[in-house]
Amino acid sequence: MSMLKIEQENGKHYIIDVNPATLEVIDKVPLESEEEVARKVERARVAFENWSQLDFEDRAEIISKAGQIMLDEIDVIADLITTEQGKPLIEAITADIMVAADLIFLYTKRGKKLIQEYEIPLHLFRFVKKSIIVPRPLGVVAVISPWNYPFAIPMSGIIFALLAGNTVVFKPASDTPLIGLKIKEIFDKAGLPQGVLEVAITRGAVAERVLCSNPIRKVIFTGSTEVGKRIIKKCAENIIPVVAELGGKDPMIVLDDADIDMASSGAVWGAFTNAGQVCASVERLYVHKKIAKEFIDAVVEKTKKIRVGNGKDPNTDMGPLVNESQLKTVSEHVLEAVQKGARVLTGGTRREDMNGYFYEPTVLVDVNHSMLCMKEETFGPTLPIMVFETEEEAIRLANDTKYGLTASVWTSDLKRGEKIAKKIEAGSVLVNDHAMSYGLIETPWQGMKESGIGRSHSDEGFKEFLYPQHINIEQVKIKNKPWAYPYSKEKYELFASLQQLVFKKGVVPKFSEIYKLFSELRNNKNFREMLKNLIK
Repeated sequence: MSMLKIEQENGKHYIIDVNPATLEVIDKVPLESEEEVARKVERARVAFENWSQLDFEDRAEIISKAGQIMLDEIDVIADLITTEQGKPLIEAITADIMVAADLIFLYTKRGKKLIQEYEIPLHLFRFVKKSIIVPRPLGVVAVISPWNYPFAIPMSGIIFALLAGNTVVFKPASDTPLIGLKIKEIFDKAGLPQGVLEVAITRGAVAERVLCSNPIRKVIFTGSTEVGKRIIKKCAENIIPVVAELGGKDPMIVLDDADIDMASSGAVWGAFTNAGQVCASVERLYVHKKIAKEFIDAVVEKTKKIRVGNGKDPNTDMGPLVNESQLKTVSEHVLEAVQKGARVLTGGTRREDMNGYFYEPTVLVDVNHSMLCMKEETFGPTLPIMVFETEEEAIRLANDTKYGLTASVWTSDLKRGEKIAKKIEAGSVLVNDHAMSYGLIETPWQGMKESGIGRSHSDEGFKEFLYPQHINIEQVKIKNKPWAYPYSKEKYELFASLQQLVFKKGVVPKFSEIYKLFSELRNNKNFREMLKNLIK
């Protein structure tokens, strides 16, 4: 939970936006009231009619233009991300901006196919009826996003929603409001019509009340599992569907045949990129006993070389945590682990020599699943390592969690890695890599268990913003429909026989039903009259 700094001035409340690397005030951003947010929702509702009726090409042209503006201002955007959130500039470019650019590049082309109506082949009624699916936009979509990837994550929802013909009310994280306003500025410069994208800078409680109620038609939420449960519950009261990408406690399994140099480098980057503030970061590492010492020594050596500092310095590898609350959580997890017997091999303390929310990259051993650092999301620069002896034990430990977002398996035997991956309870499992699958935009980003519901990215993620309306057309006129009134004993016998004839396995039973039908036709006058009326 963020410890927001809020000031009141002339009856208006402001977020005091702070640079986490220097603790300097960046800006004071006005907080919007519940009434102001509701007016933005209404503007988005009104704008939906015209926006949804535009051709896909017209919508895509505006989104593509926004993408070009984004690239023209790439240095400005990266600098703002680093200033407000803290990550190194290289991570702002690759993990935030590049993901958004790639989504625009691919889905301004690919999206057209996904909104085309298509026919569903029917088997029982193929000669008399035709069924088509018409993908339709939903209406006003609420995008509620976090601070850890304040550009890429909201843009994922916004881009898909707009291309599909929806309008959007976007609530950026309170720790990164300026990036949210920058996103709005980019689309405004691209010529997005008024009301199609509204940005609400408001408290979380206001967002839960206004953005989880009518006329919102879907909520796209990324954040903690705790808050996600509240969002889902509130939306359920109003029958509003939710896509929720929630917390993770992602495991990394290093098998005995893994390339130690590659796996140790992967562990260090996977644990400490964005100061560990990644829902898909390595939060638990399990290494085979056979290579444990050599592997852990390599991890510690590489961790000690991480250069911690202001993300604007091009030589910085890891920046600060985003706020005091996050720093407190990391410190508590490390302290609790040590009190229960864990050992700190490197790190384990706040950087008191630096002004910002800096914490040393930390490697822990002698940990177990009773410790917070192994069961609750730390969301910080810690890497707890356990040793295992068998594959079965590693799989059991990896799955021993309420979360299921991503995982990784490291091995020189790719078939072995794939086999183990299929036994891991996670939305995405990588073999010989970690924490980068969010950049694979053609693939679904999704969680199992308490890591979320629904999906983003991929064609399946695009379809989250469409309603597949079914339309059925009777192509052959059936005046007297056999399933309609009046009912009779003969009609019951007809449908009973037809089901036996169509669905019963075996040739003999089918011939038996054919014989039975012919007998009814020959001997039962009422049966003949019923059939005659049906085919009139």
